[in-house]
Parts: sequence; C-alpha cells; structure tokens
Amino acid sequence: MAVSPKDQTDIAAALVRLYVFLTQYLDRCFDEAARKNYPDAELKEHLDATRRQLMEILSVNPVVKRKLGDECDRILTLGASCLKSGGVDSKTREIIQAERAILQNKTIALSDLVAVYRALA
Repeated sequence: MAVSPKDQTDIAAALVRLYVFLTQYLDRCFDEAARKNYPDAELKEHLDATRRQLMEILSVNPVVKRKLGDECDRILTLGASCLKSGGVDSKTREIIQAERAILQNKTIALSDLVAVYRALA
C-alpha cells in the first residue's frame, strides 16, 4: 500500500495529538486548573478517538501498534491511579515527570516533522 505525503503528514499529526492529550492527562495529576479547564469527558473523548485512529493506521505494523498501545495504557493507568488517590507521593511524581519528559520530546520531534512535511507540500 502506497502512502502519500499527505497521509504521512496526517499520521505524524495524529501522533502529535495523541502525545499532547496524554501529556494533558498527566498534567491533571498536579494541576487543579488543568482538571477544571479541560473536563474529563472531553479529554477522554479526544484521547480515545485519536488512539482508535492510530491503532487502525498502525495495524500494518503490529510491533509499533503494541508499543504505542502499551505506552498509552501505562500512562493512562499512572494518571488514573494518581487522580483516584487525590495525591502523589515523591516516587510517583518522579515517574510522572519522566513520562511527561518523554512525551514532550516525542511531541517536539513529531511537531518539527509535521512542519517540514507541510512546508514540502
């Protein structure tokens, strides 16, 4: 199956959206304003839709699909346990900050890639 440059851009942009939504989900662990400004239902809806879209696209590569699924599950579990308990101990805070840093780096790299793809179009 041939993939057009537009398809490549759309895939990279969907990954950026997913990583932004995952970061926002983790931000809610520490930031009361983030929880109030971005309702759970709205964030979950965007996150689920983007994840479904990517899982469908990634069905051509089961290894990458599994890795992305595992990453999403890990982050969502971490965030859910944090939000459920209402507090974060220092070890959990370190884990969340490490996950945020990874998501931030991926978002930056993919955003740059999307910008280059769009400039070439």
